[in-house]
Parts: sequence; C-alpha cells; structure tokens
Amino acid sequence: MDKIDKLFLKALKASLCNKKVNWDFEIGTEEWLRLFRQSEIHHVLPMIYDAVYDCPSARGMDPAFLKPFKKKTVQQVMVQTIKTSEFLQLYQFLRQAGIRPVMVKGIVCRELYPNPDYRVSGDEDMLIPPDLFEQCHDRMLEYGMTVADPNVDIQGAYEVPYGKTGSPVYVELHKYLFSPDSGAFGGFNRFFETVHDQAVELEIQGVPVAAMDYTSHFFYLICHAFKHFLHSGFGLRQVCDIVLFANRYGSCIDWQEVLEKCRAVQAEKFTAALLKIGEKYLTFSPEKACFPDEWRQIQADETALLEDLLSSGIYGNSNMSRKHSSNITLSAVEADRKGKMKGKVKGKGSRHGNAILKTLFPPLKVMKARYLYLRKYPFLLPAAWCSRILKYRREISRSTENNAADSIRIGNERIKLMEEYGIIEKQ
Repeated sequence: MDKIDKLFLKALKASLCNKKVNWDFEIGTEEWLRLFRQSEIHHVLPMIYDAVYDCPSARGMDPAFLKPFKKKTVQQVMVQTIKTSEFLQLYQFLRQAGIRPVMVKGIVCRELYPNPDYRVSGDEDMLIPPDLFEQCHDRMLEYGMTVADPNVDIQGAYEVPYGKTGSPVYVELHKYLFSPDSGAFGGFNRFFETVHDQAVELEIQGVPVAAMDYTSHFFYLICHAFKHFLHSGFGLRQVCDIVLFANRYGSCIDWQEVLEKCRAVQAEKFTAALLKIGEKYLTFSPEKACFPDEWRQIQADETALLEDLLSSGIYGNSNMSRKHSSNITLSAVEADRKGKMKGKVKGKGSRHGNAILKTLFPPLKVMKARYLYLRKYPFLLPAAWCSRILKYRREISRSTENNAADSIRIGNERIKLMEEYGIIEKQ
C-alpha cells in the first residue's frame, strides 16, 4: 500500500466510528486529489469527505480546492435521502397491496452506518418469489414505476430494473439473487430458497421492512462480494457492509452454518481474509460479532486481497481493462468447476486460452441477454458476435484505460489470487 491507500483506510475507519481524522502533516494537492479519486471509485466520497474536511491538513488548503468535493458530497447525501424516503413509500404501497418483498443489501446495510445516507446506494434490491413476480410487477407499474431497460425480457430475466420519472429512486426486482445461467455462481441460489419463510422484520425510519434472516443475509453479503470478486473485483464499501453487519448481528448469526456454506462454494479462505481486513483496517470486532475460534484458525493472508480491493473500485469498475478481465476470470472459474483447467493465460492454446475465445464469442445463452433478436432468430449468433467485437474495438479506441493486453495481465494476476485462496485449483 502507498501513502494514499493508508490515508484512505484510516479515513474510512474514522467514518465507520463516526469520528474525524486529526491529520496535521503535509498532504499535497495531488495527494488530496488521489484520495478523493479513490473515494469516488469506491463510492464512499461523503464518508471520506466528512471524516477529513476539518482536519488541520485540510484546513491549510485553499477552500476553493475542497469546494467541488463538498458540493458532490452534499448532492450525493441529498439525493440518497430522497431515494430512501421515496423507496420506503413504494415499499409501504407494496405491503398494503399484500406483497412482502424481502430487502437485501442497500437499505438494510445503510442503517448500520452512523450516518446512513452517507453510505450511498445506486439502487435498492427487492427479492420476490418467482410466482409472485407478475403481481409485484403490476403493482410497481400502478405506483408509477417503469421498467428502466426497454430491452429486458421481464419474463425471462432473473432481475428487472425499475425507475420513476422525475425521481431518483431505482429498484431492481429479483426473482433470484444470482443469475441461474451462470456456471460460476448460479448454484448459489440453492442456499436462499427458504428466505421468504424465514424473513425477519426490521424497522427503518419507522417503516417495517422484511429482510432475510441474519445468517442468510450475512452469507448473502459474502456471496455477493464473492460473485464480484470472480468477475473483476469489488471495493471497500462492501467490506464495510460485511463488517458492520457482523458487528451488529453477530450474536444472531450461525457462524458454523456460514462456514459450511462457504466451504461448499470454496470461499472460506476468501471470507477469512476479508474479515482479517475488517479487523486490521476497519472496525470488525471478533468479540462483538461472537466470532468463533474455528473461523479464526483459518490460515489466509489478507495482503493480496486488500491490494486487489483497493485497485478494484466499487464493483471492479476502476477501468475498462479490469472490467474486461472478468471474461478471463469467470471462464477460469467455470472451467475449474468442470474440472477442465489447463495452463496459464497467454493466448490461444494455453491454459486459459479458451477464455479469450469466450470473451470474443460467448455462448448463445449469454448473448441472448444483450441481443434480443437472438431469442427469435438464434441462427444470427455470428452477426451478434461481429457486433460485439466491433463495439469492443470502439471502446478500446475511446479509452486509454482499455487495453486487451492489460485485461489478460489483470486476469492472470487475479487467477493466481483465486488459486491462493483455494477458489480454483492451483496448477
């Protein structure tokens, strides 16, 4: 870690404790820019700005320099406040209509923070039994929500996004928590088949909200982070969610059940490393969380994972090269699950050379999600491949942070990381 990474982690921890940093050493303009840039790619700018703006090091800066970051912070917090309020109105409407969606992540996790609206969310995730989807969909439309993506197949999609004209509220309505078509993590859905029957009631701003039981929700937060890790990575905000959830509800979490399920998906070392990061750099308290000895005995070096998280951004979106590396890592995981892994990614014919081919030529079931005409005319798959390749080339030409060689390098490095944590077999 360099200086900025260390400052970022210290400010993040201070925010989780509802404290301010007291830095009184010189921080250059470029260093402040890097710190705020890091905050933005991890979607925690309000948290970081609030923790640092009044420290001696910041007070020595030209006020005009901090003004844009203050403005962004105020805007993000105001928008989040509106989103939360309007979402709770929608949720109450659905409950009054006899529909009880189970909430995951966003609004449940935000309530764990000292300043909930400083932990901004892009959307709210609701889980509904598949057989109740149409009823919930109709009520959403009645309320004034509209399907945000006109190309989505609302019958076939496992999640459907909704927005509302003139409002920042954005909701994803899930039939399943993970894409059933994914060879890497589609099987995770089996762990959440009974969550509707086991849901607990939480109160958020005076509104009763159904959520998964504490053990299932904690395991889901792990699985969600794990899913993004298998793609192109995830950032520190998700670690904060996991840490705060464990601290608040640890006594209600069945840690043995979580361990057994983590082992079933080869994520126990990954999770142990994640919690080590939480304990060392954030606010994870093994005592508050009732963290058992069996978990503490798992040997996992958190250093490499932390470096990956810091460079990742919120969902592995720090740059386009990293985003495109997900094609390599996901192919590696799927191949490992099928027992077909061979050699390192260097190009065609090598260990993960097939990953590059799958990047350019995904299977029909994957392409159908983006190219709707394939659902009716599957024989046009070669034409869709050509469109995909042309689009990829245009993206590369527009960005200095989008390079095929970099994608392969990042993919290779992240495959080694997955081997280190026992996610895929070491070769």
